[in-house]
Amino acid sequence: MFTKAFWKATGERAVRTGAQALIATLGLDTLGVIHADWGDGLSLAGGAALLAVLTGIATSGGTEGPGITETVRSRW
Repeated sequence: MFTKAFWKATGERAVRTGAQALIATLGLDTLGVIHADWGDGLSLAGGAALLAVLTGIATSGGTEGPGITETVRSRW
């Protein structure tokens, strides 16, 4: 958890999760399934990204990666 590779992988996962939540929220709004404006979508995306970071920390368990079975290897 205290490596650069861990935080790089965790940051990437948080950005990816936040983007997925934003796209899903705005897509469902476009389809008329829910009513959400950009503020709502960004709030959900931020919450999802935060949860991705917290999940990475909680499941680090001494491994190099942010997942339970994941190992991130640094090139340098």
